[in-house]
Amino acid sequence: MIELSATEILFCHNTWQHTSVVQLIKETDQGTWFVTKETPFHPVSHIWPDHPEDKGTVVINGIKYPVLACQTGAIELATGELYIDKDIPIKRGEAGWVFVVSHLISKKSNIAVENTVELTVDKEYQDALSRGHSAGHIAYLALNKVLHTSYWRKDADRKDELGHHNFNSYAQETSFVTEDQCEDVYRLGKTLRKRGLNSAELMADLSSITEQVNQQITVWLALENEVSIECEGKALTDSRYWIADFGIDGVVKLPCGGTHVSSFKEYQEIKVELKTQGEQELLMLTHSKKRI
Repeated sequence: MIELSATEILFCHNTWQHTSVVQLIKETDQGTWFVTKETPFHPVSHIWPDHPEDKGTVVINGIKYPVLACQTGAIELATGELYIDKDIPIKRGEAGWVFVVSHLISKKSNIAVENTVELTVDKEYQDALSRGHSAGHIAYLALNKVLHTSYWRKDADRKDELGHHNFNSYAQETSFVTEDQCEDVYRLGKTLRKRGLNSAELMADLSSITEQVNQQITVWLALENEVSIECEGKALTDSRYWIADFGIDGVVKLPCGGTHVSSFKEYQEIKVELKTQGEQELLMLTHSKKRI
C-alpha cells in the first residue's frame, strides 16, 4: 500500500511537465479526482481563490485526458479520506493531515493508485496568469506610492514593502487574476478615513492618480529586473515569497502563493485603470501585455 504524503509542488520551478505516481483516487459526481506525489499544476486556493487553477492534460496508460479542474485538497491520514476545496475541515498544520493538489478528470479514464502518469501544464495559459498576477503586485505598489505622497493626512501604521502607507492592505476587498489582468476592489469606508486617508480627494483626483501610477510602473519596468519566488519548502502549505528589485525604491519580498513572471522583461507594458463603483468603492483594473 502506498504511503500518503503532501504533494510536492513544482510550479515555482519553471516545470510544466512531470511524471509522477498516483497516491490516491476519489470518485465523485464531478468525475475522478486523483492526487500524485508531485505535480507541476497550480491549484486554486480554498481560502483566497484569487489565482485560477492551471489547465493541462494527464497521460494515463498511454491515453491523454484533459484535467478538468485542479483544487486544493487535504487528506486525513488515519482514514485516507480526501477533502476538496470548501469541504476541507481543518487549517494547515493540523496533526494527522496533509495538504495536496487534487486533479479532476473524466470518469471514463482508467486510472489506479500506483499508476505512473505524465502531467503537462498549459504553459501559455499559466504564463498569462503569471503576467496578470505579477502585474497586480506591481500596480498596487505603485498606487501605494502615489497615494503616500499626497493623500494621507497622518501616519498609517501599516507600511508596504517599499515603506509606503499600505492602502492596498487596508482597503482591498477582493482581488482576482485572469489572463494578463488583475482586478482589485477597494473599499473606502469610515475606518480608512479615521486612519488618515483623504478618500474624497482620492476619488476626485482619479485621473491624475491613474496617470502617476502608470508613469511609476513604466519607470519600474524599464529596470528590466528579475523576479524570483523563494520557497520555504516543497509542500503546498509551505510559505512562498515574491521577490523583486524596484531600484532606488527598494527590494520587495511579499508572501504570495501564485505563479509569476521571472523578469520585468516579460512585459511590453502594464497599464492601470481606476474607476469608482458607488460612493465608497474603487476598482483597479491592471492590464498587461506580453513582450513579443
